[in-house]
Amino acid sequence: MFFTYLRRELRRRRKAALVVASGLALGIALVIVVSSVSAGMGRAQDKVLQSLYGLGTDMTVTKAAAPAGSDAQRPRFRFDAQDDGSGGEQSSDRVMVRGFQTLAGSTVGRVGAQSGVADAVGGLSLQVVKVSGAFTRGRFEQGEGGGGQGFGRGGAQPSPQGRVEGGGADFDVNNYSVYGTDVTKPALGPLTSSKITSGRSFTRSETDARVAVADAAYAKEKKLKTGSTVTVKGTGFKVVGIATADSGDAAADLYVPLKQAQTLAGAKGKVTTIYVKATDSQRIGSVKSEIQKDVPGTTVTTSADLAGTVSGSLSTASSLAAGVGKWLSIVVLAAAFLVAGLLTSSAVSRRVREFGTLKALGWKSGRVTRQVVGEAVVNGLVGGALGIALGLAGAYAVTAVSPTLQAQLGGGGGASGGGFGGFRGGPGREAAGKTLDVALTAPVSLTTIALAVGLAVTGGLVAGAFGGWRASRLRPADALRRVE
Repeated sequence: MFFTYLRRELRRRRKAALVVASGLALGIALVIVVSSVSAGMGRAQDKVLQSLYGLGTDMTVTKAAAPAGSDAQRPRFRFDAQDDGSGGEQSSDRVMVRGFQTLAGSTVGRVGAQSGVADAVGGLSLQVVKVSGAFTRGRFEQGEGGGGQGFGRGGAQPSPQGRVEGGGADFDVNNYSVYGTDVTKPALGPLTSSKITSGRSFTRSETDARVAVADAAYAKEKKLKTGSTVTVKGTGFKVVGIATADSGDAAADLYVPLKQAQTLAGAKGKVTTIYVKATDSQRIGSVKSEIQKDVPGTTVTTSADLAGTVSGSLSTASSLAAGVGKWLSIVVLAAAFLVAGLLTSSAVSRRVREFGTLKALGWKSGRVTRQVVGEAVVNGLVGGALGIALGLAGAYAVTAVSPTLQAQLGGGGGASGGGFGGFRGGPGREAAGKTLDVALTAPVSLTTIALAVGLAVTGGLVAGAFGGWRASRLRPADALRRVE
């Protein structure tokens, strides 16, 4: 009897039911679109941050660099002039640890043993300054502009390659970055934010091999290809692969096995950055605290610490979606619930004679109320279905258009002494002022769909509560009233 009466009344009041369902559909569709766009912005921001520290990294551990302007950061070169004044060709490489003080390799194990840490891997960031040329007599010395963090492409204050002349000297100065990566753990670290587009990556057996992976931009600049040989401080490395950064600048111009990088820098068993992956994203905060407690004197930087340093239209849109979009969804949804409730209550008032007659025939108030609530819930489910369809269409439209947002990687004032703390400085990725273009998508998750269904049922129950309350107040004598 319940379902027969329900079906008949819904068919008889199709227009009224459609009005109630449409109001709920609008609110639910807005919730889906805002949720999916917010998720898309989250993905875009994650992509930007991963371009700084590599895929899969939840935090980095570093140690602050020496104060700016110290003698340790100013490379000096001295060449002996030939007595005969012939001015023979001379060359010298200076390999320096870049960005941070070194940490003992054993620190990687200590960090990896912390509760909540799934994996940890160390890396060594280096800067190579190569000076070659000839002069008869004198001395060449790089001045104040040669800070360890200022070299190479993507640097905070790039020191351009150039030619120094004067005093009978003619020298080329070539700056490039080298990053020592742990080849036994390829799934973690800065190289994961680049794709091998030619050749191959390192193999796990090449822990001390003289092989290198070159960044695509650097390879193009130096006309390198798979099979080429590059020389760093007198050591030849065979290029086995070319890597292209997914977004932003590459972490380094050249990647070599960690042991080889340590040998080049004379930093045996040392690392500059430890990349950490947590077992659970919910535990990142507690893991950070434990590492800081167990390894004093270090700076632990998480992706959350970096999020505030990303500005531009991506940051603005993300803030609007999280703030204005969220509250707009709540207001519209609440209004839809209220309107659905008022319309249902009004519909019950127009059915006074009908419900009064049913009570006169023996229907109890509870049965009448259940009938009204049942109709309202069905209207809510219909509204939910329409809302999900509209929401999916809106999300698809956003993804199809894929509007481009810009992310400005500004100085975040990390404790590491420049830019983005451990993430950016670890691999030498000082990208201050770098603007990245990110395409916005609007992915719809099953959780969002489940939320929409829940809102539809809730809307139906709210409307049913209004109508049920009105129906419960009817009396059999109301059947005798004249209803316009």
